[in-house]
Amino acid sequence: MTRFVLSPLAIALASAVSVPAIAQEETPALETLSVIGDSESVKTLPGSAHLVDAEELAKFEFVDINRIVRSVPGVYLREEDGYGLRPNLGIRGSGSGRSSKISLMEDGVLAAPAPYAAPSAYYFPTAGRLSGIEVLKGPATLKYGPFTVGGAVNMLSTPIPETTAGAVKVEAGQNGENRLHTYYGSSTDTTGFLLETHKQYADGFRDIDRAGSADIQKEDYLIKGRLKSAASATYQQQLDVKLQYSEELSGMSYVGLTDSDFDSDPNRRYGLTALDEMQNRHSTVQLNHSIALSDSFSIHTQAYYNKFKRDWFKANNAGDLLDAANEGDTLAQAILDGDADFQGLEVKHNNRKYDARGLQVSANWQLTTGTIGHDLDFGLRRHWDEVDRFQPVEIYDQVDGSLSFVEKELPTGGNNRVEEADATSFFIYDDIALADNLTLTAALRYEDVETEQQRYDDVERNVAGSSRSNQVDEWLPGVGLVYDINGQWSLLAGVHRGFAPPGAGSKDGVGAELSTNYEWGARFDNGNLNGELIAFYSDYENTVQNCSVAVPCPDGADSGTFGLGEAEIQGFEAALGSEWALANGWIIPLRATYTFTDAETTENSDDGAILAGDNLAYVPENVFALSTGIDSGANWRINLSAAFQDEMCVNTDCNRGGTDQYDYTGSLWVLDAAAHYDFSQDLSGYLKVDNLLDEQEIISRSPDGARANKPRTAILGVKYAF
Repeated sequence: MTRFVLSPLAIALASAVSVPAIAQEETPALETLSVIGDSESVKTLPGSAHLVDAEELAKFEFVDINRIVRSVPGVYLREEDGYGLRPNLGIRGSGSGRSSKISLMEDGVLAAPAPYAAPSAYYFPTAGRLSGIEVLKGPATLKYGPFTVGGAVNMLSTPIPETTAGAVKVEAGQNGENRLHTYYGSSTDTTGFLLETHKQYADGFRDIDRAGSADIQKEDYLIKGRLKSAASATYQQQLDVKLQYSEELSGMSYVGLTDSDFDSDPNRRYGLTALDEMQNRHSTVQLNHSIALSDSFSIHTQAYYNKFKRDWFKANNAGDLLDAANEGDTLAQAILDGDADFQGLEVKHNNRKYDARGLQVSANWQLTTGTIGHDLDFGLRRHWDEVDRFQPVEIYDQVDGSLSFVEKELPTGGNNRVEEADATSFFIYDDIALADNLTLTAALRYEDVETEQQRYDDVERNVAGSSRSNQVDEWLPGVGLVYDINGQWSLLAGVHRGFAPPGAGSKDGVGAELSTNYEWGARFDNGNLNGELIAFYSDYENTVQNCSVAVPCPDGADSGTFGLGEAEIQGFEAALGSEWALANGWIIPLRATYTFTDAETTENSDDGAILAGDNLAYVPENVFALSTGIDSGANWRINLSAAFQDEMCVNTDCNRGGTDQYDYTGSLWVLDAAAHYDFSQDLSGYLKVDNLLDEQEIISRSPDGARANKPRTAILGVKYAF
């Protein structure tokens, strides 16, 4: 494989969210922007919210975001590559394809390569370097946007340490897995810095016929710097700079297996996909500035620039062979096995360049009107993004089981296009303390999005082809209520307007996805036992699917948007946690979460492709997670995690009757385990085993064929912190 050459970070500006006010006695870590705060803040939010903090991440040393968030109620996932490189996450029934229906952020900044023009998240922050993950649902999502139909996921990078500190973590395990994660930083009263790198390699667990294994190489580099005013300054200020660069080379394919081949060996890959690989590189510059003009009023400015370049070289027409082989076509099966020749294999350069930039200014004002206290946030964001597709196709013939190059076809039309988005958003968010135990949250967001798509009929782009443009704007109100009954029990309720903009491939007049989302429930926490039960109901006026090769629309389109019509999504989330201290000093934690979801369309689509009562694709009815373990309270601890996800329909009509096995994924239980031992205060070792029972099922059938989750994998690690 040819690797990218490490290039300098691109330089630029962009987005923002509000952050806590700067206090005279303490300056917060603004370079790591939280949308929730700490675990105590969760209790006061007017909606469901969950924080996976650094302590929780350290229990299992996960590097796969799917494994990290699968215990968060209301979150659904569809695994794909087994390593979480490009996860498919959804919240409360919102589409999970490429996480394109959630506000995906890192340190409060939109992280998808082009969140408005092409929201499919083909880039995802490296999970192994994160210090926390926040999941936010309900009216509070109106503060961040643009996607408010499901919720927001915010990933927190490693913060600049308060003193001189660092760590080195090294892992090695089965399937050639090895990882290096190291950082070093320091702070003074007025300055701070952090240097960090995360490197991950693996031979992969899928063996390609006649071509070895599908390996992975991913490297991530991060630099942070901080300047802040002296404690004696009239106005407290802080400026943080974050520079990030990553590159990936991974032998990933969109082609899976026939069901019979899956049953024989779920980790096999056909030789027709031997050339399939993803190459990408990503860079970010983020600037955060905050100034406190008084004890009650502060202004925050954030700017960012994200640049992402990828070329996913993958077989484009092998799916037809899989379909034929599943139907009993022996010639198609022989071609897949490499026993028969095949002419005209299309291997496409899914080559794209993304740019996203923006600027947001927001303010926090704490004031009192009469006897009522207000914690008021308001802000304005200007955002621009673009995706440039120039995607040639190479033609190969399979001869005697080997691939032979024939010719290269240069792109025109849909494979040669530029898409752009220009967005303006505004929000007001007010936490109103009506009484000591009653808080009303009022929120209002405005989104104005203009998109354009231009196709070209020649390689030089001198001849313009078809074009599209669209504009949508929406006011999105929301209100939430939290009532603290007695310090242990609290009630919550909320309603807000859901919004997801159509991508730049949408035609003029195509509206945004809109919904009215309700939730209500109760929380309990007496210090020893905590839990919550929250019901949700979403009434979609217009459900929109962003079409892609990874998740084709019901009409077969792999670009643009498709209206699924009206829909209803309802269900509930439950969580329960406790911790027992035994007489010998051992500690046994226990946490369980469960999500039930019922999702279906409620009106026929205009073209008849969707009927009232049809299910929504890739939404599991039941999701359950349980974690426990033993902590000696001294130098060793063991943690276990069990997770279940129900089978899922892979299309919108598998509940009409007359369906077969190819319309469903499998249901799956996965058990993970990790054991840690502290040799000293600074040095520790651990053994982790992913998928301890080695259970594998069909976790996805999109776009082509059956694919399995990661098999049992044991990994040894050592961590030195100083």
